[in-house]
Amino acid sequence: MSTKYNCALNVFPLKVVLGRSLVTPVNSHLDFSAGRRTSICCPNVEETKAVPVTSANLATTLSPAEQLWSTDRDQAVKLRIEGSGPGSETPITVHQMFLETVEKSGDHTALVFKKDGQQVTVTWRQYYEQCRAAAKSFLKLGLERYRGVAILGFNSPEWFYADIGCILAGGLATGVYTTNSPEACQYVAANCEANVIVVENQKQLDKILQVRDQLPHLKAIVQYKDELQQKLPDLYTWEEFMKLGEEVPNDRLDTIIDSLRANECCSLIYTSGTTGNPKGVMLSHDNLTWTARTSAALLSNSYGVEVLVSYLPLSHIAAQMIDIWVSMSFAGTTYFAEPDALKGSLVNTLKEARPTCFLGVPRVWEKMQDKMKAIGGKASPMRKKVADWAKSIGQRYNHSAMNGENWVPWGFMLANNLVFKKVQAALGLERSRLCLTGAAPITKETLEYFMSLNIPLMEVYGMSETSGPHTVSVTINDYRLTSCGKVMPGCKIKLDKPDNDGIGEICFWGRNVFMGYLNMAEKTTEALDEDGWLHSGDLGRLDDCNFLFITGRIKELIITAGGENIPPVPIEDAVKAEIPILSNAMLVGDKLKFLSMLLTLKCVLDDNGEPTDELSPEVLDFCRQNGIGATKVSEIVANKEEAVYKAIQEGMERANAKSTSNAQKVQKWVILDRDFSLLGGELGPTMKLRRPIVAKMYQDKIEELYAVSSEKQ
Repeated sequence: MSTKYNCALNVFPLKVVLGRSLVTPVNSHLDFSAGRRTSICCPNVEETKAVPVTSANLATTLSPAEQLWSTDRDQAVKLRIEGSGPGSETPITVHQMFLETVEKSGDHTALVFKKDGQQVTVTWRQYYEQCRAAAKSFLKLGLERYRGVAILGFNSPEWFYADIGCILAGGLATGVYTTNSPEACQYVAANCEANVIVVENQKQLDKILQVRDQLPHLKAIVQYKDELQQKLPDLYTWEEFMKLGEEVPNDRLDTIIDSLRANECCSLIYTSGTTGNPKGVMLSHDNLTWTARTSAALLSNSYGVEVLVSYLPLSHIAAQMIDIWVSMSFAGTTYFAEPDALKGSLVNTLKEARPTCFLGVPRVWEKMQDKMKAIGGKASPMRKKVADWAKSIGQRYNHSAMNGENWVPWGFMLANNLVFKKVQAALGLERSRLCLTGAAPITKETLEYFMSLNIPLMEVYGMSETSGPHTVSVTINDYRLTSCGKVMPGCKIKLDKPDNDGIGEICFWGRNVFMGYLNMAEKTTEALDEDGWLHSGDLGRLDDCNFLFITGRIKELIITAGGENIPPVPIEDAVKAEIPILSNAMLVGDKLKFLSMLLTLKCVLDDNGEPTDELSPEVLDFCRQNGIGATKVSEIVANKEEAVYKAIQEGMERANAKSTSNAQKVQKWVILDRDFSLLGGELGPTMKLRRPIVAKMYQDKIEELYAVSSEKQ
């Protein structure tokens, strides 16, 4: 028989401003006078009354639930609450966490963005008011309980307002990747039964208009950037949208907010759909709030001082968890990057914001590394000598700290002043106490490069299905190179069916584990076993100090014709480490007699972040040193430039020499005409290699490699 749990809130040492008294008009006045830093001004038209709230008159109520998982949008789940210690904290809703932050830090800056070239700031109280206003407008448009609001656009305050406003109004906030095709957008919007779709601009609007007749639940579309190029029924600008809810009584919204339950779904994160239709990962209020609070406690011991930069796709859990929810938990300040951040402008935002915590996917760190190496290559011999000396000091210092020795090598202070501080300032990371990497594998070479510059990259590991993080490293003193860190407090990890080397499938348990996949019972029971453990599909091992190391992915394992199981990533990383002119490497050989590899050369990216035919400065330098006049990838491939092909073959042989068996040696390889990219389809939203898609795209090249071999045999 189901029961209803009443948990007295012991986490709210606050006063709460209720109902209309907290809310001010949404037609806020913005001052964009030249050269002025401005803030949203929300004049109070009513007297604000602070009502003291104690655990006696505010409680969290959980909806009745029979099991740990659900695939229905309106069905609650049992929470994995521990009896004591981490994981036993009182469940709270998104609104309760938001309100606590507003009460503690209402006048602190929450958001910073550019409007017509001028910087605009929004306080936490104004942020809350904008989210409430958006919630009321969603209700006016007919948002139904547990129905979706799909958000399709680059990071912006409106993205945040729409996401949280949807949750406050009882809907399911759903991010959509901006790189999605119209068909992919249709699938997500139909699956979440979106009543409203929020788009950034005409480009994204066009996608929705193409599939609008296939969206039976859709009632309205809102565009938050640029002027509307056409007037259509139920199409609104952001300003029009925000005015819609002015007549909706606060009591109506408050009634819905009061009915929200911590163990019910409030957000959907859609997987990238590499091997089929995307799965809608159902996250509860507790998934978001508990994970945010636990992460915030690990990342910072200060309240109201952290600065973040929002630039990674918010439809991905990594960015959303840090930018929206963790920031809310510790009252941080989030700066918004420009839409062309990954094409080069990110460093400008970093220099302006000077974040105290920064998350970069591996591709971001690799691009920084390549750019710094290119600059270093042009330095004078003396500067190169100083830089190399400083980097050797940085390596020794950080390895010492990592091993718990805390030995400061002679010359560290000089190296810090001459090199490290200048590099950090040039990247905008001089205040960053914590530089994180996650969402995809990163090479040891990149980790060591940044460690040598005294910028140790701390790895975070998790999934959409764990609300983001599950293991993490946060200090160099509790860190291992290439490890994903240790399990978060309140969470558990186990290795299923470990082999003789202790390598097994990584399984997760904790309050961060998702509710289930929307409308996909079979997929849900594949991911969650009968005891409630989430099976990741990743292979890993734990060392003697409980650091987790990822060794591969079950679905990515290459099983050769000889029956050998081969994880591709370590081999690909080894090859790229030996051949620095390579950008990407993908191992192939499943069900085949030997291993081959698809290779791409480093090249210049255009303004859209697309690879061009122009060789990168690093490859051009290599060509010059070897008497090659080629400046394009196509020239090297067409002419099969001997020096380039010889260097790659020699690097391949060095990597093969380190292989653990003959079956793991790469026998054949081919250079492709263009590098992999997001828009090209080879890379996913977090720059993770989409192996099945790449294999299909270059099937003819792969067949040629094995056909040539067969002819010789």
